[in-house]
Amino acid sequence: MLPTFLQLLLLAWGLVDPVRGQFPEPTPSPEECTGKQECPVTVYFVLDTSESVALQTRIQGDLVSNIKSFTRDFVNKVVNGAFKNKVKIVWEFGGLHFSDRREEFSRITSSKADFLNALSNIDYIGRGTFTDCALKDMTDNIKQQSRQDTRIHFAIVITDGHVTGSPCGGIQAMAERARDAGIKVFAVSTDDLTNSLQYEQGLKTIANFPHELYRSTYTATSATNSALPINTMDRIIQVMKTESFNDCYKMKCLEYPGGIGLKGFKGRKGEKGRTGDGGDPGLIGRQGDPGIEGPIGFPGPKGYPGMLGDKGEIGTEGKKGIAGLPGRDGINGQKGKLGRIGPPGCKGDPGDAGAPGYPGSAGERGFAGDPGSKGDVGRPGRSGPPGGQGDKGPKGPLGPSGRSGLIGQKGGKGINGPPGPKGDVGRRGDIGSKGSPGSKGNLGEKGDLGNEGVRGLPGEAGLKGEKGDIGLPGPRGSPGLTGGPGLNGSRGDVGEIGSRGDTGPPGPKGDKGRQGFSFPGSRGEQGDEGVEGPNGYLGIKGEMGRKGDQGSKGILGEPGDPGPIGEPGERGSPGGPGGEGSHGPPGDAGLTDCDVMTYVRETCGCCDCEKQCGPLDIVFVIDSSESIGLTNFTLEKNFVINTVSRLGTLAKDPKSNTGARVGVVQYSHNGTFEAVQLNDPKINSLSSFKEAVKKLEWIAGGTWTPSALKFAYDTLIKANKRDKAKVFAVVITDGRHDPRDDDSLLRSLCKGDVIVNAIGIGDMFSREQDDETLKSIACKQDGKVQKMNLFADLVAEEFIDQMEELLCPDPEIICPDLPCKTELAVAPCMQRPVDLVFMVDGSERMGITNFRHVRDFIEKVATTIPLARNNSDATRARIAVVQYGSEDEQQLVFGFSNNETAILNSLATMSYLDSSSNVGSAIIYGIRNLVQRPGPASQAARRGAELSFVFITDGTSGNKSLGEAVDSMRKHDVVPTLIAVGPDVDMDILMLIGLGERAAIYRAADYSQILHSSFFDRLYKWIC
Repeated sequence: MLPTFLQLLLLAWGLVDPVRGQFPEPTPSPEECTGKQECPVTVYFVLDTSESVALQTRIQGDLVSNIKSFTRDFVNKVVNGAFKNKVKIVWEFGGLHFSDRREEFSRITSSKADFLNALSNIDYIGRGTFTDCALKDMTDNIKQQSRQDTRIHFAIVITDGHVTGSPCGGIQAMAERARDAGIKVFAVSTDDLTNSLQYEQGLKTIANFPHELYRSTYTATSATNSALPINTMDRIIQVMKTESFNDCYKMKCLEYPGGIGLKGFKGRKGEKGRTGDGGDPGLIGRQGDPGIEGPIGFPGPKGYPGMLGDKGEIGTEGKKGIAGLPGRDGINGQKGKLGRIGPPGCKGDPGDAGAPGYPGSAGERGFAGDPGSKGDVGRPGRSGPPGGQGDKGPKGPLGPSGRSGLIGQKGGKGINGPPGPKGDVGRRGDIGSKGSPGSKGNLGEKGDLGNEGVRGLPGEAGLKGEKGDIGLPGPRGSPGLTGGPGLNGSRGDVGEIGSRGDTGPPGPKGDKGRQGFSFPGSRGEQGDEGVEGPNGYLGIKGEMGRKGDQGSKGILGEPGDPGPIGEPGERGSPGGPGGEGSHGPPGDAGLTDCDVMTYVRETCGCCDCEKQCGPLDIVFVIDSSESIGLTNFTLEKNFVINTVSRLGTLAKDPKSNTGARVGVVQYSHNGTFEAVQLNDPKINSLSSFKEAVKKLEWIAGGTWTPSALKFAYDTLIKANKRDKAKVFAVVITDGRHDPRDDDSLLRSLCKGDVIVNAIGIGDMFSREQDDETLKSIACKQDGKVQKMNLFADLVAEEFIDQMEELLCPDPEIICPDLPCKTELAVAPCMQRPVDLVFMVDGSERMGITNFRHVRDFIEKVATTIPLARNNSDATRARIAVVQYGSEDEQQLVFGFSNNETAILNSLATMSYLDSSSNVGSAIIYGIRNLVQRPGPASQAARRGAELSFVFITDGTSGNKSLGEAVDSMRKHDVVPTLIAVGPDVDMDILMLIGLGERAAIYRAADYSQILHSSFFDRLYKWIC
């Protein structure tokens, strides 16, 4: 075998050698094999200097300075020189920085000194973030400014991943455009904060593939690991050098032209190559045939939550729905408060007095005429001379009872009058208590037979009775006489099917059948048991039987149905004129003015009362910078709209000296301020104001708060000031602003004529508010600064209520001047009975100081509310106090009392339980000891009185037995009121105790606030 292989090898060498002899042997050049090939490399930096980067740290612009330091250290690390002793890398640098605009700070240059000098002069822009436009300019600059022999281009994009807009086509499209141009892009995060993780996908979109090389965990700064930026630089430089070597190095010194060789042996299958560079886009091909339906794909990753959309327009009025099914009877509702006694109705207008008639003269007596028809009642004649005393007439019928007259003054005691006639039989008295059995009386004589009573009137014709059941057969009668031959009877009904007859004789033998097919079939399986066959056919009608005997006479049949109504007869001749009828009953009274106005109010609601805050100017200054974010900016607008909706009607004419006016300023960087003016003639209603606010769009730029405050004062407040008008300013910001703005302008609203309220909210990076800036905006008044963690807290009902109380503390309720106005308020305690129970939370969370505040509050109620004169008084109030702790720890401090001195003494001796809290057991205890099984009669609830429970708690309690307690409150018609103190309240438990009535829950920041007059007066009006 081996000699054969050597022979083939020598033969091949002999064929190749003559071919090689036709070309000269090359002489390798020492410089080409030992020299280093030059490899020009371009590195282009893209730096993010938007507001989200510049103002992200406490020291504004500090993060931009760190990015510049990272870029400077990176450039200093790379030097021109050999790599792997094969290529000589020559570095070139260029760069731009961007926000909502782009600024190229250095063209592509090979001079490090020029590049670093230009880098040091960068000042951040501090506005919105348009990353896609920065990538577009980067690609254009590299293609225009690079050397012709540059083989490879790199770009380093340093950004936080946050984007406010995509006016240049989007990040993905511009990143693909850079890759098509042969640019290899590294994405470097500005820092390693946890909040930046939400923007990681955006950074990966910018970077080339594979992400392990071009994105990884690259970061320019780190608050936790100072070595991380250095590792980032070293790894990126290593990747750049390796990629440059792969593109630039070739063994040119061994290249020489050779002859055409023989076809070689088939080599082994090569390894899988790397992914090739993207080619140029091809021509548009023809539309392909529709493919077959592919398999159902795996579910995609969960998307990020979308931004809150704008509130939609009011939809068109829907069609009237079909009538629903009748609902089930509801449960008995809670007993309402007694209504205030309504005002007396309108007094009717007096009628016009008729003119007095003229007295007529007496005429001569004429002849007696025929008796005519009864004439009309004549006018009363003159009084004649007094006649003689006539005979006593018969007693007249009893007249109708007149209306009760006014109660006169009590007269003196009269003399005893003669005994009056026997009165009519009175109504039957009430059933008295059962008396003791009396002694057995003597047997009375038998009474005479009474007279026969009067025959009653005939009753109305009754309805036709239903057909009765068939009666039982009567006894058999005696046989009747033989009758004559009767008529043929009607054909009887078909009788029931008779029993099956006997089997008939076998029939004749049938005809011979035709020849069958003769092939044997396979043996079938044994069949199932057959089902029962159908019933046999109906038998033939039997022969007519003999004539039967004549039957007995039947019972009388039911009366037949009435025949049809006959046709109406001919119309009769008209009758003569009838006599004059008697006077009819008086008609119903017509509608009065009161009735008409009541109907109009209930039908159209056009007479409702309106809330007015008087002459009032309110200016909202809202932050529209990039750090706020689109979702939070939308929440700011909703806050403005919801707050203004609570302030009643706006001024119809913005130039008038009365009514409320509202303006809005949204701000970002300098020169971008937008305003809804106070004196805009188009803003004359709440709906027009809402439209103007909804049209405001997010600016997404820098934060120039001081300049915005000056703009608001000069443009809106100072230029449109009205005499006697209160001016409020509400400023919403995260407290940080661009340091290039003038800090002295923060007090632009502190002129003494504006009440400033500053609302500080943490920004989109979850950083807290800047206290000092907020205090400067609020003119150094701590009570005018309010802090929040989330923008969603702006639109909470509790905060809107607080702003309403702040901006319009004393609203004026204007009702139309209408006749017959009615008051829907509840009657005060002077006119209705109220039994008031204070349920005091004695848990350890309250503390002894707050317990004293609660005790002072109850004392203030006791000295203010009108107390009942005695325990049987049907008006005014009585007070009881229950203190509760754990499930088995309740204390009845005192029962219902109307004695102010006793109440104050009992409160002074009330001791603090300092226990846990279980309100359900306390409710059951209070109802059991004050309503169901009270002690002394003086401590029991009055019948017919309103039973009101006032709970004073921190809003946290155990819920054991709470369901049973709530049912007991409903059963005994308890009216609950809750005073919830502190920020940590359980609204679910409060709503359950309040029987679902949110208006019955009063919130207070601390226990001292319940003694303030504003809080106390509101609660007192609710209770009494």
